[in-house]
Amino acid sequence: MSALSPLPAASARIFEVADQLETGVAVLDRENVLTYANPAFCELFAVSPPRSRSLALAALGEGARALAPLIERARHGAETLHQRDQRIETRAERILHADLTIGAASGGAVLIEVHPLGGEIDAATPLSLSESLRGLAHEVKNPLAGVRGAAQLLARRVADAELVRLADLIVTEADRLAALTDRLLEPGGKPHLAALNLHEVAERARALIAAEAEPELHLDRDYDPSLPLLRGHGDRLLQLVLNLMRNALQAGAARIGLRTRVEHNVLIGEKVSRLVARLDVIDDGAGVPEAMRDTLFLPFVSGRSKGTGLGLALAQEIAAEHGGALSYRSRPGNTVFTLLLPIALRGRGEAHG
Repeated sequence: MSALSPLPAASARIFEVADQLETGVAVLDRENVLTYANPAFCELFAVSPPRSRSLALAALGEGARALAPLIERARHGAETLHQRDQRIETRAERILHADLTIGAASGGAVLIEVHPLGGEIDAATPLSLSESLRGLAHEVKNPLAGVRGAAQLLARRVADAELVRLADLIVTEADRLAALTDRLLEPGGKPHLAALNLHEVAERARALIAAEAEPELHLDRDYDPSLPLLRGHGDRLLQLVLNLMRNALQAGAARIGLRTRVEHNVLIGEKVSRLVARLDVIDDGAGVPEAMRDTLFLPFVSGRSKGTGLGLALAQEIAAEHGGALSYRSRPGNTVFTLLLPIALRGRGEAHG
């Protein structure tokens, strides 16, 4: 398949997942008119989601217009461009510094990913999510509360220990989704990091995958008992591990393993971290197709006809939130995704990986 998969004309699932990304994602047609923009993109460019559809690129501000040459280069060269630390003036007279990824899609469309750099947004003009998004969040939370209450009632009425465990999983996941909804309503909100046990996160992911997969799936674990606590956001890291394990399932894996190790003096980005937690997700599936290896973490890149192509983009974003990194190596029958997370050294006041 091509590096950037054709975008289906009507794929609510794709946009549902894209709406969870903190990275701004937008699709422009051949006339440089927005056909889709996720809430993060709308917030960055001070556009309400209902008005973003059919809005011309030129209407986003002087900085957005300056992107036109890059967009045309990506479109006509059918290539993916990466622009580091781009300065963008938005129409709200805010200055945005961001890393950009611009790639060609089918039919002359272009996909733009805007990843804001730390401290880049002028706080003099705060933005708020639209009332429509707040209403949507309210509508999502109501049925979640019902699902949670029904699962709690079920847990109290059944005697089978396995059914009680599954009901408790439903309650836990409903709480996680409710927290995600709350977080989406916090403009520019960053996840609150706290001390956590990475093995507990891995075991939660393992239990959820075991509940949704076929009984024939083998789930292995190989944990390093010396792994210390690290600072992280449990629900976000759970989402990362779930995305990796579900990708393995979709690649036809019959066996998925979780392995942790402690490593020393590891280069993450441009910084050498003295102490690092490593989590490997290992599977025996078909592996990553050769044509996708350079663009695997880009939004909307998927090896499946019905895939959203957003699971790995979101996983990479979560890793970056924690000062970590996500990488992989793959061949048929053996694919390993590796998450590196810095561990704070006590008494030093600094995070190392």
